[in-house]
Amino acid sequence: MPFPLLTSIIFLPLLGGLLILFTPKERTGTIKAIATAATGLALLLAVALVLKFDCGNTAMQFSEKMPWINAGQMNVNYHLGVDGISIGLVFLSALLGFFACIGSYGIKERQKEYYFLYLLLNTGLLGTFLALDLFLFYVFWEIVLVPMYFLIGIWGGPRKEYAAIKFFIYTLAGSVFMLLSILALYFTSNPHTFSMLELANSGSTLARGFQIALFVGFYLAFAIKVPVFPFHTWLPDAHVEAPTPISVLLAGVLLKMGGYGFFRISFPILKDAAIYFALPFAILGLINIVYGAFVAMAQTDFKKMVAYSSVSHMGFVMLGLASMTVTGFNGALMQMFNHGVITGGMFLLVGVLYDRAHTRDLDKFGGLGVKMPVYAGILTVFTLASLGLPGLSGFVSEFMSLMGGFAAFRLITIISVLGMVITAGYFLYMIQRVLLGPFNQKWSNITDISRREVFTLAPLMTLMIAIGVYPLLILNFQSPAIINLIQHIGGKLF
Repeated sequence: MPFPLLTSIIFLPLLGGLLILFTPKERTGTIKAIATAATGLALLLAVALVLKFDCGNTAMQFSEKMPWINAGQMNVNYHLGVDGISIGLVFLSALLGFFACIGSYGIKERQKEYYFLYLLLNTGLLGTFLALDLFLFYVFWEIVLVPMYFLIGIWGGPRKEYAAIKFFIYTLAGSVFMLLSILALYFTSNPHTFSMLELANSGSTLARGFQIALFVGFYLAFAIKVPVFPFHTWLPDAHVEAPTPISVLLAGVLLKMGGYGFFRISFPILKDAAIYFALPFAILGLINIVYGAFVAMAQTDFKKMVAYSSVSHMGFVMLGLASMTVTGFNGALMQMFNHGVITGGMFLLVGVLYDRAHTRDLDKFGGLGVKMPVYAGILTVFTLASLGLPGLSGFVSEFMSLMGGFAAFRLITIISVLGMVITAGYFLYMIQRVLLGPFNQKWSNITDISRREVFTLAPLMTLMIAIGVYPLLILNFQSPAIINLIQHIGGKLF
């Protein structure tokens, strides 16, 4: 029997969480060591998965399948698999899960409960990207909701209860519509099945009107997670109130669950509806890009500015998906990965400053580049990547999304470019307020970034630069699967 690599990646964090439950709460060092080991082992297995992955094979790899619930007519299987669409997101989840765990060392209250919930959250995120059965996918999708609610509601900021409840209600409401769509798909399939692969092969036999109705149901769940305007309002509140490591996973991984849902479920299974909704997707992508950038420019809270920048950057995912082209789809999927790396790093950097200054008000800083030169250098590189400077990863994915969008919706794409200009404006203005200008003597005792903090940021920065210089590092993995998906939908192979 082959080694269950995917199962191990998913459940190693949960195993660590269970060990923590049996560890006395006073032994905080042991608790941190278990959590770090669990997420570190999951990352090592994810690296092994990437190294063993056959880029030229568009079929599901490392598949694990066994019967799970076969009572009555139910045909639910524990079915896992990975392909070019999910491989990058699995690696991203494990990578940020490990570094955010190290970033969690600053948590001082109720550490036993925190790390258990943190590891449960990691299991839910990894399982979502590896499940190939809709029932199993829904289980992992909902697992994410519970620990995230408590992690924000207990360890968050002054308005943590409000932010946690808002996040919970939004996400749960979307999940209800997804559950109804899953049930409808199951009962209309012949034979009844929850298998994503089988449903993708038989989905074209569904009536177009029925596909549209199901697409809307899935869309409500996925759009809330992305988040797509006007379902985005939970995101800034959740980001601002969440502790820094949770903001990293929230922006870096959780937002990608919605985009992944479109790639894995909505587009391959409901392809007629996907083509029907291409124009609305492009318009919503435009709104996200431009509106998110304008609102980010108006923020004085460092964390809220980065949160609204996520709304803007995820608009490129919507625009790339709307294009129905290989270039646009590659750009959209690549943007999900790049945004996770860049924005995960940005939130870690916000946390570094907040831990020292206990404020995120951009107007209260100034001249910190003199006192914190290493921090200033790292923040500048991540900022330039986020605004889309050529040579860094953010530029490649945004450019490809715009190329795909231009082929299908020229006017919408031209207007969308305005968002990139605004993004450059507010990020450079942030650099000016935080790092440049006269030094604010209030921060005369502030210390530069520590080695532990550099350790969490240096690999992300290296990855960001490597992909920016040589995009084939990620395109070689995802492009064959994207071409296969476009051929299945009937899109354009350019």
